[in-house]
Amino acid sequence: MYADTNTVSKADGRAVPWNKGKLIGQKPPLKLKEIWAIRIRLQLAHRTRELALFNLAIDSKLRGCDLVGLRVCDVVQGSHVAPRAIVMQKKTQRPVQFEITEQTRDAVATWIAAAHRKPEQFLFPSRMSASPHLSTRQYSRIVGAWARSIGLDPAAYGTHSMRRTKPTLIYRRTKNLRAVQLLLGHTKLDYLPRQTMSRCRRIGPSVGR
Repeated sequence: MYADTNTVSKADGRAVPWNKGKLIGQKPPLKLKEIWAIRIRLQLAHRTRELALFNLAIDSKLRGCDLVGLRVCDVVQGSHVAPRAIVMQKKTQRPVQFEITEQTRDAVATWIAAAHRKPEQFLFPSRMSASPHLSTRQYSRIVGAWARSIGLDPAAYGTHSMRRTKPTLIYRRTKNLRAVQLLLGHTKLDYLPRQTMSRCRRIGPSVGR
């Protein structure tokens, strides 16, 4: 049913574009003040799982499928959450390393203890018995709820907003595209918003694709 790019209107039988009335294209990253606004709301609401998910999504810069597929042993060494982790990306089959900041380590450790997760188990289990871990669709809905909670349009933000947030902040501070690519394990520049990309083009071919 998703193969066709058009659907048929019941009123007059004419084809209607699948994306009519929908926001498409790149999802914007979160700004620093928006990150803290969401983080504080999750802390005040004692939403342990979502705080760990939010912080790890920002730190890891992983695609949604890789984030929800994390197991406890991917981020824990011994009895502590590791300061760094390496994950094999499903899309590219390439490993990517990321730093786990102290506040994220604290949030993840609190969640693991509260949920009694074991090393071999998925870090973020689904609340639906049919799925062993949080699905990308569930994760997408959670991201939308985060955006809505601070007055943003949930339709304008998605899981790639989380993936692009830290790289965009790093680029704006360092202007080092190559460093950002290495952090993401990415070979293209599609993780940066269009406003940043317009500035990238003025830099010249300093980054190999």
